Amino acid sequence: MWTQGGPRWLVVALALSCTSEESPPTASAGSSGTAGEAAGSPGGAGSGGGTATGGGAGLGAGGVGAGGLGAGAPSSGGSGNAAGESAGAGTGGGSGGGAGGAGAGVGGSLPAGAAGDGGGGAALGGMAGMASGGSAGMPGPIAEALDVTDVWSGHPVGFYLLTRGDRQFAAFYDANRALTVADRALGSTSWKLARLPTSVGWDSHNDIVMAIDDDGFIHVSGNMHSSPLIYFRTTAPLDIDTFEQLPMVNMNEASCTYPQFFRSPSGQLVFMYRDGSSGSGNHIFNAYSTATKTWSRLLGSALTDGEGQRNAYPVGPIQGPDGDFHLVWVWRDTPDATTNNNLSYASTTDLLAWKRADGAALTLPIRLSTSDIVDPVPSGAGMINNNTKVGFDATMRPIVAYHKYDQNGNTQLYNARFENGDWVVHQTSDWDYRWDFGGGGTLVFEIEVEPVVLQTDGTLTQNYYHAQYGGLGAFRLNPDTLAAEETIPQPVPYPAELAEVESPTAEMQVRWRKDAGSGPDTALVYMLRWETLPSNRDMPRPMNPPPTRLRLYGFRAQL
Repeated sequence: MWTQGGPRWLVVALALSCTSEESPPTASAGSSGTAGEAAGSPGGAGSGGGTATGGGAGLGAGGVGAGGLGAGAPSSGGSGNAAGESAGAGTGGGSGGGAGGAGAGVGGSLPAGAAGDGGGGAALGGMAGMASGGSAGMPGPIAEALDVTDVWSGHPVGFYLLTRGDRQFAAFYDANRALTVADRALGSTSWKLARLPTSVGWDSHNDIVMAIDDDGFIHVSGNMHSSPLIYFRTTAPLDIDTFEQLPMVNMNEASCTYPQFFRSPSGQLVFMYRDGSSGSGNHIFNAYSTATKTWSRLLGSALTDGEGQRNAYPVGPIQGPDGDFHLVWVWRDTPDATTNNNLSYASTTDLLAWKRADGAALTLPIRLSTSDIVDPVPSGAGMINNNTKVGFDATMRPIVAYHKYDQNGNTQLYNARFENGDWVVHQTSDWDYRWDFGGGGTLVFEIEVEPVVLQTDGTLTQNYYHAQYGGLGAFRLNPDTLAAEETIPQPVPYPAELAEVESPTAEMQVRWRKDAGSGPDTALVYMLRWETLPSNRDMPRPMNPPPTRLRLYGFRAQL
């Protein structure tokens, strides 16, 4: 389930948004997601979900660590667009951002993270990147503005932008809802379009993710919510006229959600998705061979196993400053977003052997009974899927961000840190408001949390979105107690005037998607901008709204 409602500027990173389930990444900058099916992200987001740029500028929702699929070999640590292409929250290195996964805001699925069936996900597009507390600096001047085409505006769902070398690719649903890939050479003012044989309905879980392998073949997946696998690959490098639809491994591909591409530590292209549905699903990793042009299982089993009674809603994996990949998730018992429970954590060096925070090995698949429980939050206690993020302090200790009800029944931001061999829960906020959510479908998030970020001056900051407390905001944290010491402004990566809605249609909202790759000029940050109506719990509206214009912006970074 995807959720919508979060860093409004990132609204489009649907990868961050979450959708409840069944009816979800994602990392809310993307599609609005629901609480259940998030990508994220992975943002999310990494790929997909969320704003793909994780690194230092903090603009992207990030996803699986640095390196990004479009950038070639992954690199550890947060630099610029290297956040990878997956949805999910950005990665270590200090800035990159949150979404993830799944999904809200700028990207999505990954992430931008959806809440899954009944909750989850980044609000309006997730705070991809900026929302993660990264030091993005002042909004840069507009260096380029280029229309792509008109696009579907009936509900938020994660689009994708990927620059590789001197070529740029965008994936989106056009005005007739068809999944479309656009291609241009950098410097050109015209786009070539290729429409693929699948069209979106009203489901905000159905984010699009894209990757380019080492030989230049383009991979696209999306438009899935507990649906048969939808996956395309080109037969010629960088040629969008040569897409063909294919299976991957021909097993466990009948009910797929939350697709996410990212790179393994060795640079291998990996595809992660949920097999099953909200309340009954497992997460599977596939690995791609450029030599044989085939996919195979990366692991001998699913990564997580709900045993037919529940499913995990992971955000990540995110590569931290320690070089490891970190994953956090909640378990959910049914498509109802209120049934999220038991915040959990795992990390890995190679994506093959997984471990607890204390270093003890985890046996795969990870089940509720064998999880490293960060906080045993029960069902109905105010925690939602895809609104869980991982950050790091000055000593590289993982800090897991989430929200739940306090003793007075109000929703608070919490940060749990692994300290002296145990997870220690710290209350960060002191809000006087209860976000009372529930049900299925893509939810509008009233509160979104982003990971703790270590700034260059040694301080810890954390971005958030709160509908009742002024929208976007940020805290400066006490490094010992992780309590909020100061409320500080949260910057956005574009000029303020671009946050204004252009469409005359009532209730339209601005969506953004950050570039998951980078071009030769690394100081030029690209983002997609479009407008949609808010999520509608994945239900049809009485009338289709007119399409809106998808536009590419290039911003000159001012760090």
